[in-house]
Amino acid sequence: LQDTKYTKRGCLDCCIKCLGGVPYASLVATILCFSGVALFCGCGHVALTGTVTMLENHFSRITSDHATLIDVVQILQYIIYGIASFFFLYGIILLAEGFYTTSAVKEMHSEFKTTVCGRCISAMFVFLTYILGLAWLGIFGFSAVPVFLFYNMWTTCAAMKSPIANLTSVDNICVDVRQYVPRVIPWNADPGKACGQTLADICNTSEFYLSYHLYIVACAGAGATVIALIHYLMILSANWAYLKGACQQTHAYQDIKTKDDAELQDVQSRSKEGLNSYS
Repeated sequence: LQDTKYTKRGCLDCCIKCLGGVPYASLVATILCFSGVALFCGCGHVALTGTVTMLENHFSRITSDHATLIDVVQILQYIIYGIASFFFLYGIILLAEGFYTTSAVKEMHSEFKTTVCGRCISAMFVFLTYILGLAWLGIFGFSAVPVFLFYNMWTTCAAMKSPIANLTSVDNICVDVRQYVPRVIPWNADPGKACGQTLADICNTSEFYLSYHLYIVACAGAGATVIALIHYLMILSANWAYLKGACQQTHAYQDIKTKDDAELQDVQSRSKEGLNSYS
């Protein structure tokens, strides 16, 4: 019974020690980053496909008119693939960096020593995360543009259906997509705009409904990624400061130890000289 009791206590202490070595701040930031990137990439990819389908069916029936738009969408989808792959690896690297710079992990590895290379790597991650944070801030603003465009269409359709509006002729209410992206969709695109009941039918399609909500989720995912990178930046800055402080303490300890060793050698040499003089 005592052996079983000691075994359970040993397992419990080991579990507590392992849990103490987990960098929870980095773990939360990694989960938030993965979730945000997954929402942005997944929802953004599907929303772009739905947008092209909606434009081909209702706003630009001639393929040559929106060929540029198709090329732009394909480029954006390839960029989404690259973003997903890069941040999957980058999140794992930052999580590993959090493990090896957590004080609890340093206690588990008693021979842990900071080096100039380790501090340079931490500083590099701080700089890179700062640049990526600025880039994602731009992506967050860019992802809000289609949300704004779809919201305008949705409010226009809602205004036509509202009995309070008291409209005499809904055919005069139009949405012209060419004014939003004139260089992607040319002004000679046919029909280029939707009015009245045609516009209402577009708002009732599954492509519009799905793309609109997916763009909202993608924008929220980009915002979550920005928050995760800010969280990462604070963690990395704190880790770098810790490494710098630990390095200074190590140098101070080495200086004191060197002085003590020198004094000890001096005392030993004097004692030997005294013994030799007596002999």
